[in-house]
Amino acid sequence: MIAIDTNLLVYAHRSGVPEHAAARAAIERAANSGRGWGIAAPCLAEFWSVVTHPSATGRPSEPGEAQGFVRSLVEDGGARLWRPGPGFGRRLLQIAADLAVSGVRIFDLQIALTAFDNGAAELWTQDRNFTTVPGLAVEHPLN
Repeated sequence: MIAIDTNLLVYAHRSGVPEHAAARAAIERAANSGRGWGIAAPCLAEFWSVVTHPSATGRPSEPGEAQGFVRSLVEDGGARLWRPGPGFGRRLLQIAADLAVSGVRIFDLQIALTAFDNGAAELWTQDRNFTTVPGLAVEHPLN
């Protein structure tokens, strides 16, 4: 399965950014791969925060626009929405300690662990410093 990171969602949603067409194409490749794909719950919150923020590039998305975008990924694109698995908090903290994760990289780790818990084998992102869990490969599909 393929996990999609927040930045690809934002780029695919925002038609005015240079990465828009490539991000939409990447999501379409994930949807059509036959491997299954999904979005971790923390990505949904992060996506919402970015696209509806009052100082968002261009203009902020209306809540209905943001919701409609995600709904279309699920209903038309077959995306699964993933939530953390049992014992998530304990495991997140243990992995963070084991990998010496600090600062904001904990947010990457929570996305990676949620995706891994739900069967993802790889995570697609444009974040060159994405912090992942062992066993979850990170791919940069816009390059």
